[in-house]
Amino acid sequence: MESFDREYLELLREKYPTEAAVCSELINLRAILSLPKGTEHFISDLHGEYAAVRHILNNCSGVILEKVRMLFLDEIGEAGCHALCSLIYYPREELKLLRERGELDRAALKDALSRLRALAELLSGKYTRSYVRGRMPQGWEFVLDELLHIHEDEEANQLRYHEEILDAIVDTGAAESVLSALALLIKRLAVDHLHVVGDIFDRGPNPAGIIELLMRLPNLDIQWGNHDILWLGAGAGCPACIATVLRVSIDYHNEATLERSYGIPLSSFNRFCVQVYGDAEQATLHQAISVLGAKLEGQVIKRHPGYGMDGRLLLDKVDWENYTVSLPGGVFPLKTRRFPTVDPADPYRLSAEEQALIDEYVDLFTGSVALRRHLDFVCKKGSTYLCCNGNLLYHGCIPMTPEGTFASVRHGGKYYAGKALLDYADRVVAAAWLRGDKSALDMMWYLWCGKDSPFAGREFHTFERAFVEDQSTWTEPKNPYFLHWENEKMVSMILEEFGLDPDSGRIINGHTPVKAVKGESPVKAGGKLFIIDGGFCKAYQKTTGIAGYTLIYNSHGLRLKSHRPFEGVARVLSDNADMESSSIPVEHFPSRRYIADTDRGAQLRRRVGALEALLALYREEGE
Repeated sequence: MESFDREYLELLREKYPTEAAVCSELINLRAILSLPKGTEHFISDLHGEYAAVRHILNNCSGVILEKVRMLFLDEIGEAGCHALCSLIYYPREELKLLRERGELDRAALKDALSRLRALAELLSGKYTRSYVRGRMPQGWEFVLDELLHIHEDEEANQLRYHEEILDAIVDTGAAESVLSALALLIKRLAVDHLHVVGDIFDRGPNPAGIIELLMRLPNLDIQWGNHDILWLGAGAGCPACIATVLRVSIDYHNEATLERSYGIPLSSFNRFCVQVYGDAEQATLHQAISVLGAKLEGQVIKRHPGYGMDGRLLLDKVDWENYTVSLPGGVFPLKTRRFPTVDPADPYRLSAEEQALIDEYVDLFTGSVALRRHLDFVCKKGSTYLCCNGNLLYHGCIPMTPEGTFASVRHGGKYYAGKALLDYADRVVAAAWLRGDKSALDMMWYLWCGKDSPFAGREFHTFERAFVEDQSTWTEPKNPYFLHWENEKMVSMILEEFGLDPDSGRIINGHTPVKAVKGESPVKAGGKLFIIDGGFCKAYQKTTGIAGYTLIYNSHGLRLKSHRPFEGVARVLSDNADMESSSIPVEHFPSRRYIADTDRGAQLRRRVGALEALLALYREEGE
């Protein structure tokens, strides 16, 4: 048994001043340890696709439909189960539609209330009553608490009480509000903890909406992806990151995210393009921001030769008379000759107009209150990696050598590899976002795209994609990690590096779309590593053939869920068309897992030990 010094026990005595208080808490904690492990939901690569992400959070990757079928399939059939799920997923929209169709009579409201009550009761069974009350929507705690704890008695008093509550809910006109409250409670109970394994931003139209959704969830964590790092760098004031955010927003036609969500207008950039390039057409916008980005990135690389990225200094490899560029594969013609701001004698120097432009956007990004609020949340809830319940979560990779050892990467005069490299990345983010350290701001750009960055995992060929027609130059070499991730020994080595059991532990990885249409599997290394790139990004769905994968980890085992593309809320409401999902069993535990078997259980057992020591002290003093 762990020993506790007298000073610690005296501090604990302040919280539990009597023997009865200690016993009450011991009873509470030991009971909690016996409850089933809560459901963990893993999603990744959300990429601004608000509608699809909202739906996957609403349906908990199909968990709610499974529970509805379990309770009601025989009674209401498959179509009825889907209709009930539509009510749970989108209560306000579905109730409005039912009201307009004249289908919300007294009997229908009471039936819906009874079924949602039964489902909420089922889902609440693995939690303490205080936990369930804490998940109830504000203002409805009394009603919901009473509804969830109705039990038959000899004279049916409780059933009459229950029936009167339902009648009163309908008679007072509160039925729709209570149904919405029940629907929210069901979604909060279906998943105990959400893990977002990176890349909330870019490509899709509404990352701000996704963050607002996440901010309302009680239990979640974030493992930053390279796109999250990019936005954190931009929000902290890194010019190279800001130029990249502008380029990605322009290329994916997501200017509205900057303008409407964060108050960062592109009007100044459009004026710059008209004044310097002669127009503000899409191709010109892309050209202008790509040139500015290449200059700013080149300045970062030249300031930090230790990044080992001199091979990405390509503006000075251009023959400005013939408009060709020398690359490792040969000499290639450029797509265009429109480089009005480039001085061949000093190609990385910004023109006066470019300098004024980027200075303005640094002020706009760092001064956006809405952006800072969202990025504060992403920073506070996030980390480079997480060890949780025996699993290792990270978005990108652990940089490796071709031989399968951890790559040793030099930063700030020191070498980092494996876990130490990811811990260093955490410190960089803190230095950049919380303190605005200039060197750390440069490092944020490296973490976004550096070939030995744990977030990127490949060498970005942004210059070639922007300026070179020959697409053979666009191929971006991946870190050897992605060659080794089928190797069980390598995965075990990574798990051991992070202090996890190589036999029972698993790696949960995002970042890389799984080409299911070509037969690629999200399960690697004999079931030790899972890729759960959510595939929400519509731009990738033709390549992958599906809308990606999520992972469910509950007290019975682990299941991957593969999803078809989301067809929109309108289809859910009109046809009760859920996002099609298939369940892929990964492991079924031979015996159910309980809170005692989790990281939280280990913490609770330590508290139990301390309380038992305090109880012994009280009893010694009483003798």
